[in-house]
Amino acid sequence: MDVRILDVGQCGFDHAAIHDFIQHVVSSTVDAAGTPEETQKLMEMNRYHLVLINRILDRDGSSGIELIKQLRQIPDCPPLMLVSNLPDAQAKAIAAGALQGFGKATIHLPQTAEHLREVLKASVM
Repeated sequence: MDVRILDVGQCGFDHAAIHDFIQHVVSSTVDAAGTPEETQKLMEMNRYHLVLINRILDRDGSSGIELIKQLRQIPDCPPLMLVSNLPDAQAKAIAAGALQGFGKATIHLPQTAEHLREVLKASVM
């Protein structure tokens, strides 16, 4: 099965870094969305195994935590992870229904790659 990931709310530089990190971890298709509306449209059109959401969406400044709350209402919502270095933001994301995410500062750590592999392995099955 092909792995498909949606990366939401990153600037171009950060999306490229996250895309490269994901490709290092697992062969996959990584789509990008800039707004909650684009996110929902892409989720209607494609089956994603994971959705990565920036704490604050770059394009419109909206809250990634609020987007997590909205997406969790969708039947068969894929796993969601917040991209943030802030522990408080990660705790809020988890309380909203996301899995433990990671920060941009940790994308090169082996434990981040292993966590991503575990999440994707469970999602693809």
